[in-house]
Amino acid sequence: MVRYQSAQGRWLLTATIVGSSLTALDATVVNIALPAIGRDLGGNLATLQWIVIAYDLSVSSLLLLSGALADRYGLRRVFLIGVVWFAASSALCGFAPSGAFLIAGRIVQGIGGALLTPASLALLEASFHPEDRTRAIGAWSGWGGVAVAIGLLTSRDVFAT
Repeated sequence: MVRYQSAQGRWLLTATIVGSSLTALDATVVNIALPAIGRDLGGNLATLQWIVIAYDLSVSSLLLLSGALADRYGLRRVFLIGVVWFAASSALCGFAPSGAFLIAGRIVQGIGGALLTPASLALLEASFHPEDRTRAIGAWSGWGGVAVAIGLLTSRDVFAT
């Protein structure tokens, strides 16, 4: 059990906040980037819709399975696999040469997001001392929301025409 004020507790909290914030941010920032994606990849409306839906569908359909995998194979292991999977697939999405490739990449990216999101919260629950657990989960929720808001505000400027 780690304590909230310890270096190990701060590291764990930071890692879980960053991981889960990236998955939440990725679910929303693409909406802001859609006009730029459409211009760069030449996608029609259906392609742009699938770019958004592909990620959301794969994340939401695999959350329960991912939680079960984390219970079976270990929270830390599934979280780390999810982080690496998400990062690698994000790079693939960034280099997508076509709308179809980006849709496939977003599905793969959603798998990584589904692996790391439930494991991040479960890591807090399993790792923090009972007296510090609610504070850690509150910080995870609050800072995660702040991270997504900052990401959305800054991405608006990046993708502005």
